[in-house]
Amino acid sequence: MKFGIYYAYWEDQWRADYLKYVDKVAKLGFDCLEIACTPLVEYSRQQLMDLRAAASDSGIFLTAGHGPAASQNLASPDPAVQQNAKAFFTDLLKRLEILDIHTIGGGIYSYWPVDYSKPIDKPGDWARSVANVREMGKVAADCGVDYCLEVLNRFEGYLLNTAAEGVQFVREVDLPSVKVMLDTFHMNIEEDSIGDAIRSTKGLLGHFHTGECNRRVPGRGRTPWSEIASALKEIGYDGNVVMEPFVRMGGQVGADIKIWRELEPGITEEKMDADAKEALEFERKVFA
Repeated sequence: MKFGIYYAYWEDQWRADYLKYVDKVAKLGFDCLEIACTPLVEYSRQQLMDLRAAASDSGIFLTAGHGPAASQNLASPDPAVQQNAKAFFTDLLKRLEILDIHTIGGGIYSYWPVDYSKPIDKPGDWARSVANVREMGKVAADCGVDYCLEVLNRFEGYLLNTAAEGVQFVREVDLPSVKVMLDTFHMNIEEDSIGDAIRSTKGLLGHFHTGECNRRVPGRGRTPWSEIASALKEIGYDGNVVMEPFVRMGGQVGADIKIWRELEPGITEEKMDADAKEALEFERKVFA
């Protein structure tokens, strides 16, 4: 397994100086840094190449996460929105290829966060999303990218809430490049058995996020880490394990993730670094 962390642990916006975090996570001992796709559409080719080179020079690799805007919704009933979404993802996947990124994950089959003031047509959205994800999966394959569909809790998404739904969706798409993505935070809310949920994705699991049930760094809560590690070992998962903790209020990140209190009051960047390093050591031990 390779172990990573999402840059937004330290940030309150969905864009940042990724070069800073390449250096930081490498020094903390991580194998990879996960970045958000939001700003990448504005990067020049040279900026993309510079970020790729920085990661390579630091001895780490990059993965990508994305929460699509409503205008990027592949499941939309509006044909114009679908076309815009497909154009967006086609361009994005080509940018990921330049960055030497081989994994993108998130709610990249719908949009996030969902506006629940609007009517929900799950069957219709499911059918449209399967068809359009299949198209994007072919583009992803050409770019050498695994297109990993994150199973989200009911408060953040409605199409894929359980591992079983993720597996069904991926089997309907039926492309090797389209895979299931699981997250311990979301599983804690939705699954009857986290171990069984993981085992159900055997052969289809492409990316794995970790975090405590309250979004602190792994090892600080009641998440059943031994059960999780055993299930991953049982299905032979040897991919990326990327922690995605959120502990700070404020900014767009805090608003979207719904962090309404300081989970670590008065925490400094230095303490956040130390906590991340401790969590990494915890994961390496547990998942060994």
